[in-house]
Amino acid sequence: MDEPVSYVEQQVQARIAAARVKVQAAKERRDELSAARRRGLAARHARKLRNLAEAEQRQADEQDH
Repeated sequence: MDEPVSYVEQQVQARIAAARVKVQAAKERRDELSAARRRGLAARHARKLRNLAEAEQRQADEQDH
């Protein structure tokens, strides 16, 4: 019952498989960039909060003197 697959059909299947691999690689790349972006935003936010806290502390120290 299994009919032999033609050369053209094999080429079509190979192209479809290659396209799936390419799409999956692009998705993984986007996911990695998104994760890096989130880490960067979190780091910048934490640094900003530290800078604000240090500035408030310096201002309080200056008022005490």
